[in-house]
Amino acid sequence: MNIDLLRALCETPGVPGHEDRVRDLIKAETEGLFDEVTEDPMGSLHCVRRAKGDSAPKIMLLCHMDEIGFLVSHISDKGFLYLQPVGGFDPRNLFSRRVLVCTEDGDLKGVMNPGGKPIHISSPEDRKKVPEVGEFFVDTGLGEAAKERVKIGDFVVMDEPLIEIGDKIVSKALDNRIACWLGIEAIRALKDGGRGAEVHVVFTSQEEVGLRGARTASHKVQPDIGIGIDVTLSCDTPGVPDHLTTTVQGKGVGLHMRDSSFIADKALVREMEQIAQDNDIPYQRTMLAAGGSDSAAAQQAASGARVVGIAVGTRYIHTVTEMVHASDLEAARDLLTAYLAAQD
Repeated sequence: MNIDLLRALCETPGVPGHEDRVRDLIKAETEGLFDEVTEDPMGSLHCVRRAKGDSAPKIMLLCHMDEIGFLVSHISDKGFLYLQPVGGFDPRNLFSRRVLVCTEDGDLKGVMNPGGKPIHISSPEDRKKVPEVGEFFVDTGLGEAAKERVKIGDFVVMDEPLIEIGDKIVSKALDNRIACWLGIEAIRALKDGGRGAEVHVVFTSQEEVGLRGARTASHKVQPDIGIGIDVTLSCDTPGVPDHLTTTVQGKGVGLHMRDSSFIADKALVREMEQIAQDNDIPYQRTMLAAGGSDSAAAQQAASGARVVGIAVGTRYIHTVTEMVHASDLEAARDLLTAYLAAQD
C-alpha cells in the first residue's frame, strides 16, 4: 500500500474553495497516468483516460479534495482569530486543538479554544456548557502582530499527522483524501486495461459545503455511470446500537446504497457485487439515513446517470482521529480496479 501518498494527501491542507495545494499534489502524482488533465472554473481537476473505440460509455469517479475546516472571519485588536466553519463540526471535538493557519505568505501554528473561564475559575454550571462552533477562536501566539500576518478569508485546518496503529490508519482529512488516494491508485493498478470505457477521474472541489464542484463537473462530463468515492460511518464502537453501526471495520469495502442525496442503481450494485465475489474482494452493503455525497451530483446531471457509492468505513468521522482499516482501503482499490478492468 502506498501509505506515503496517503500521508501526503491527508497532511496537505485544503478546505472548500482552497483546494489548490491538494490539487497540485494530485497533478504531480498523476503525471503520465491520464491522457488529458484539465482544471475547471470551480477548481475541480478532470483527469481522463480515453477509450479504444468510439461511442464508449463514460464512467466518472468522483473524489472530493476538500476537508472540513474554517475561514478567518475576524481578527481582534489583540490578535485572536475568529472563524466561520466550512463543513460540519461537532463542537465537542474542538477543545484544545492545535491548528494550522494557512495564509498567502505562509502557514502559522496556532491553538484553538473556546472563549470563557478555565476550569480553575469556572462554576459547575459553566463546565456543563458545550460552546457553539462560533465561540471558538485561534491564538497564534503573535499577539497584535497577527493582524499583520493573517487576512480575513485565510483558512484554518487541524494540525495532526497521519499515524498507523495496529491494522488501522488514523488521520485528519481521511474524509476525503481516501477518495483521492483511491482515484490515483486504482488507475495506477489498472495499468493499460479498461480501455473499453472513457474513464473520468474527477477530483472535485467544495463537497463539504453542498457537492458544488461535483455538480458543475458532472454537467460537463455527463457520465453514463457515476461512482461517488467517499468515507462512510463505521460505528462499530461502544455506545452505538448494532442497527446503527453502518459498516464494520475489516469486513471490506462498502457498496453505498443510499443517503439523503441519492439512491444507488440496483443493477450497478449487483454488478459490483458479482465482480467482488469473482475476485474474492470482501464487501458490505451500506446506507446512511442522512448526509450527502458526490454520487448525487452525477446521478442528477443533465439527463441523469446510473450511480453507486464506493465507501470506506471510517470511525470518528469529522475529527482528527478518523480511523480506517487498511484492508478495507485495499478492498476499495481492488474493487474499483477490477470494475474498470472489466470494461475491456
